[in-house]
Amino acid sequence: MARIHISRRAALDLDDIDRYSIKKWGASVADRYIQSIETALQTLADNPDLLSLNVNMAQSFYLYRVREHYLVCSYKNDDIVVLTIKSGSLDIPTRLLELEPTLLREAEFLHRQF
Repeated sequence: MARIHISRRAALDLDDIDRYSIKKWGASVADRYIQSIETALQTLADNPDLLSLNVNMAQSFYLYRVREHYLVCSYKNDDIVVLTIKSGSLDIPTRLLELEPTLLREAEFLHRQF
């Protein structure tokens, strides 16, 4: 079983998703959406091999799709760090390449903490 850690950036992403969902569809829909992300995190803890590594994208990042979003993760020594959560409507490969230097530093820092 892997351990799941949420970066500050990912926590802020969750807050943004929740606020947007409440505004667009209401609190009950937002609660179900956030619950689906929490369920996905537990699924990943139980089955870290579900993370997918796409070699055509920024190196070292694993993805896991949850409804309309992707969890962008780093996985090392049974620790999964959710670095950010991005909408599937974005150009994920390009966005990850833009964020890669910062996300790599964050991932290394966080992995050293565990």
